[in-house]
Amino acid sequence: MKILLIGACGRMGKAVAARSADCGVQIVCGVDPVSADLTFPLYASLDQVTEQIDGVIDFSSAKSLPSTLAFCKAHSLPVLLAATGYSDEDMKTIAQYARSVAIFKTGNLSIGVNLLQLLAKKAAAVLGDTFDTEIIERHHNRKKDAPSGTALMLAESVKEGRKAQSSFVYGRQGLVGERNASEIGIHAVRGGTIVGEHEVMFAGEDEIVTLSHSARSRSVFANGALRAIAWLKDKPAGLYDMFDLLGEIL
Repeated sequence: MKILLIGACGRMGKAVAARSADCGVQIVCGVDPVSADLTFPLYASLDQVTEQIDGVIDFSSAKSLPSTLAFCKAHSLPVLLAATGYSDEDMKTIAQYARSVAIFKTGNLSIGVNLLQLLAKKAAAVLGDTFDTEIIERHHNRKKDAPSGTALMLAESVKEGRKAQSSFVYGRQGLVGERNASEIGIHAVRGGTIVGEHEVMFAGEDEIVTLSHSARSRSVFANGALRAIAWLKDKPAGLYDMFDLLGEIL
C-alpha cells in the first residue's frame, strides 16, 4: 500500500516511516513545512503532491484538517487522522466528510489502550458511582494539548459504563468543597520524555481499583497507525475507529 504521510518530520511521522517497511506499507512521499533529510520525497504542501498513492496518514496537527480532508475527498483516498487537539467543530467536519471518504479516527492507536477503554467501561458498570473515578494522564513536556485525547476517551467510557449522570472535572484548585459522586476527575501531568501513561482509578470505601497502561515507545502507535491504514483500504465511505478494526478479536 502506497501512503502519503502528513507530518512526516514530526516524532510520530518519523516513527511511522521507520516501521512502515516491516508492516508492508510504502511511504511514497510526505508533507511537512519543516525540511528534513528523508528517504522519500518531502513537500511543503499537499498542492505539490503528484505521486500515485492509496491512502493518507495525517500525524500533523488539527489546523491542517481542512486541507487534508479536502485533498482526500478530491482524490477519493482513505485517511487515518492521527493528530490531537480536534475541537467539537472539527469533529462535525470529520463526520461530514465521512459521508464521502473512508476516515479512521480514534483517540489512541494502541491496542492496549483500547483494551483499557473496554475494561474501564466494564469496571464503571460494576462499581457504579459508589466508587469515585479519577483519570490521570502523563505525557512529555512538548505535548501541546491537555488533557490527552485518550484521557477524554477513557472518561467517556467510564461515563457510558455508569449509565448515570456524570460530569467531567478538569483538575482542582482552591476551596472546591466535597467531591460530588457524579464527578469524573481528569488530570494532566507533563514532564520529561514520557511517551504516554494513563491511569483510571476507582476509589471506594476502604478499597481502590486501578487500571493503567504505559507506552514505552512511539512504535506502539506507529504500528497501530500502519495496521489501521492497511485495514482501511477499499472500505466504503464512513467513520471508523479501533473497535471496528479489532471487531473480530473483541
